[in-house]
Amino acid sequence: MNEAKTGEPKAGEAKATEDWTARQRDVLDAALRLMVEEGDNLTMAGVARRASCSKETLYKWFGDRDGLLTATVQWQASKVRVVPVDPGKVDLASLAESLEGYARDWLKVIASDTSIALNRVAVSHAGSGKDNLGAIVLENGRFALARRLRPVLDAGKKAGHLVFEDAETAFRTFFGLVGRDVQIRLLLGDWPGLTEAAIAEDAARATRQFLALYGARKEQ
Repeated sequence: MNEAKTGEPKAGEAKATEDWTARQRDVLDAALRLMVEEGDNLTMAGVARRASCSKETLYKWFGDRDGLLTATVQWQASKVRVVPVDPGKVDLASLAESLEGYARDWLKVIASDTSIALNRVAVSHAGSGKDNLGAIVLENGRFALARRLRPVLDAGKKAGHLVFEDAETAFRTFFGLVGRDVQIRLLLGDWPGLTEAAIAEDAARATRQFLALYGARKEQ
């Protein structure tokens, strides 16, 4: 995405993170830092000042405040990567590697100050009518993460390594095994000891548990 082809996006409209320029990503990082410091007092003017750009540029790139919030959530969620697998050649080891990497990234992202601040604001605004942040976080965070992992789960099923009737149910199980009570503890100000080593251990454990529940061997 660049200034020449951006146009006027609709409020909350999704954009592909890979199309953002380095400058736009810097602006989104500035918005995230500002949210950590000021919570729900995020304004277009405040982001423009922090990012050393004009409000006109923000409106051109993101449309309005909902568009900026959408892009901010997408940028944060994009840090949860999915290692692709070849649907025709996926083996159990590559499937486990992809799931484990996803789990590590997700735990790192939700434990960051930016995600904690973003989620706290979204929860506080839910149902308040202040803005659409709750819906934006759901659509571009949790729901987008499910869509991103779906091809891996489908590939595992097609290759005979996973057995499930509904991919969404399988994803929710995996998400629960990875997250446990971590996110609610973080939102309530408790630190559950998410060091690099602890995150790696938790991700590996969740992957093993998921494969024990949905692995094809349980059908044999």
